[in-house]
Amino acid sequence: MTDDDLPAVSTYAGRLVRMHYALDPKRFLHLTNPEAGYARYFAGELRSDDVVLLAAVLGGAIVGYAYARLEPRSYNELLDACGKLHDVYVDERARGQGIGEALVREVVRRLAEKGAPRVLLLTAVQNEAAQRMFGRLGFRTTMLEMTRESDVEK
Repeated sequence: MTDDDLPAVSTYAGRLVRMHYALDPKRFLHLTNPEAGYARYFAGELRSDDVVLLAAVLGGAIVGYAYARLEPRSYNELLDACGKLHDVYVDERARGQGIGEALVREVVRRLAEKGAPRVLLLTAVQNEAAQRMFGRLGFRTTMLEMTRESDVEK
């Protein structure tokens, strides 16, 4: 990915944010302009040696992206240092062509080159298609996030 790719990739990041919010508005952030925020954030991340940012191109157009980074040991999560795949998104019109799998495979390869002993990801419970793809690529379920509202009056 390059700086020139940021407008298209940020559009997809915005779609990913809205998709998650629609799945569970109490769990996920509601952002009014996630595209601008992602453009700024990814511009900085592009310069980090710990980051993998990929743009998928089909027919000369960007049709998806992946974002991953090396993460340090976390005692809170009982998680040793690893690579973490934070985002993978493919435009609805380009799905079913293996683009998502190619992005994930390349992320795993590049994180391994950077020294990651494993790659971790989170996926929405409702996103069964993504879970099947991740399973085909060798990912296994290790944790299940559960959320409860506090019911505390403000």
